[in-house]
Amino acid sequence: MGWFLWVPVLLAAVWAAHWGAEHLSKPLKKLRRQWGFSVAAGGSFVGLAAASPEIAINTTSAIRGVTDIGLGAMLGSNILAIPTMVTVAYFATRKRDLGQGKGNDGGSKQSQEEGRAERASKEGGQHSDRKQGGGSGGHQNHGEHVEQGILAVDRTAVTVQAIPYLVIVGIAALLTLPVPGRGLQPIDGWVMLAAYAVYLAQALLRGRQKSEKVEWKKGEIWKAMAGVGALVVGAYFTVLSTENIVQGLGVPRIIGGLFITAPVAALPEVFATWYVARSGQVTSAVTSVIGDHAVTMTIAFFPLALVTTYVMNPLLFQVNLVFVALVPSLYAAFIHFGGSEHGFKRWQVVTLLAVPVVWVFLIVFWVRPA
Repeated sequence: MGWFLWVPVLLAAVWAAHWGAEHLSKPLKKLRRQWGFSVAAGGSFVGLAAASPEIAINTTSAIRGVTDIGLGAMLGSNILAIPTMVTVAYFATRKRDLGQGKGNDGGSKQSQEEGRAERASKEGGQHSDRKQGGGSGGHQNHGEHVEQGILAVDRTAVTVQAIPYLVIVGIAALLTLPVPGRGLQPIDGWVMLAAYAVYLAQALLRGRQKSEKVEWKKGEIWKAMAGVGALVVGAYFTVLSTENIVQGLGVPRIIGGLFITAPVAALPEVFATWYVARSGQVTSAVTSVIGDHAVTMTIAFFPLALVTTYVMNPLLFQVNLVFVALVPSLYAAFIHFGGSEHGFKRWQVVTLLAVPVVWVFLIVFWVRPA
């Protein structure tokens, strides 16, 4: 079977994995509302489902003895996803009537409720800014943001998600970089699991709101169970397809994870981000990617560490870790220091999108992995 015949298998497998994650995320979203967690804080919780394809892919990679694929996918997804999702959300919100009209939120009552909750949360934060003498732009509405080329984001995304995520990346670097060739050891996996537990606890405890009454349906539970099955099957064939594609192309497995598995796995997330941003849940669309990849760098880190994953190309690993840290650093800085309105200006979105381009250039022309 030629390597090119595995491409549609890879696409179908990734679709199946994300279908499973989508149906697994719905009960978690209901729990977020029922337990009274804010949109920004809830992203850390719902990220368990959103990042479940990466967890399953890394677990499958560990079981099949091809941990380089999982390692490459884990690092690549953390570099590519944040700039991509911010860019998608920016273009999705370049209209004045978000959350209104057919096709924006599909008439979903839940989307409308979450959109209102997010706007109320943001208005509360803006009121606090004005009271303290800051945030002079708090009165501006979305129409003005469109005219000014701004993607407005709740500022709590920085303290609740971005900064703790950077701490997680720092811990991963400390565990894996000091000894050349050491790689990911079992003890590192347990440390990263503990780091995620702390990350999740601080996000949820700092983001409490009034709980809502939600209605549970048996069909949702059955779909969530079917989603778990789709995740397992999709992850297995994602790894198997990548194995065969890189073997046919004659490239290292870690390169396959970086430049094949990671980008393809991000495609369903692109459509989800567009949909959520269009429905008016702008902060959810922009911040959920941080929650997703906090899970990727901790829980999805665990299976690779448990079987011991050695770093065969230290320079490649170091360059990737630098960019894994650079992307969320820029993300946090742009939201917090972007001006009176917290969020992203047009030039900041372009800058974020340029980071993966520089990353690919360095990998291809400087690191040159064999």
